[in-house]
Amino acid sequence: MVSYVVSQVMTNGPLAPPNYLDPTPRPLPLWGKRADRTYINAVECFAPFAALVIVVHLAGKANAMTAFWSMCFFWLRLAHAVVYLLGIPYLRTLIFTLGYVAIIGIFVELMR
Repeated sequence: MVSYVVSQVMTNGPLAPPNYLDPTPRPLPLWGKRADRTYINAVECFAPFAALVIVVHLAGKANAMTAFWSMCFFWLRLAHAVVYLLGIPYLRTLIFTLGYVAIIGIFVELMR
């Protein structure tokens, strides 16, 4: 989200009172649009991960493997954000998919 705000300020300057009355999005460069999409994508992917981790914890199934998959998810999501901001297409898809593999790994540990 920070990179999106930086993009807005660099492109359009700080908010002025009329911006609060007219919510029309101001133009952004492509990297600013990718920053916004990166943030939205991260929020969308975090919900299933968080729910699953909470269920694993409440079920008393947390172990070294769930910690491993959670760390993988974190680092993969961080890498995904960087790759998304840089606009690297195929690597972005691979990292996104691996993030969901980490979620599946946590689910498998829950089902054991």
